[in-house]
Amino acid sequence: MKKSIYRQWFAVLLLFSALVWWTSVSIREAAAMCKGNSAPAADPTDIETVTKVEREMGDAMVAVDIDKLNQIYADDWATVSISGKIVTRESVLHYIKSGKNKLVSYELGPMDVQVVGDVAVAHGSVTEKRIRDGKEVDGEGVYMESPEEARRQMGGRA
Repeated sequence: MKKSIYRQWFAVLLLFSALVWWTSVSIREAAAMCKGNSAPAADPTDIETVTKVEREMGDAMVAVDIDKLNQIYADDWATVSISGKIVTRESVLHYIKSGKNKLVSYELGPMDVQVVGDVAVAHGSVTEKRIRDGKEVDGEGVYMESPEEARRQMGGRA
């Protein structure tokens, strides 16, 4: 199956964003080490909380649990669609609720969670089966996000 140019650019954009984030974190950690301070290791409980919320998000999408998704997505949450359009929390929740985009099943691939100070970011891959506008769609994707629900569960840190 040939991938569209938008899908290819979207994947490149996500990978570039992850690289920029990783570079900025690495530079901060290197600067701290040069000052004689080692960067503190992330609390394993924080990492597990973020990982749990990522799974809960997928489960809520399958169950069309809009209340749970409202907890997970921050008020100002936004993403960029494959076509390059900005998608807000309200529009994605409306689309899911309408039944036009039904996540049937998903499988999370390897996920890396980084917690630096009061910011937590998860990035990984996912394989999905969806029904989009009445058509079955299988796909794979990559993501990078910082779920709002994880921040609340971690007591406001992240």
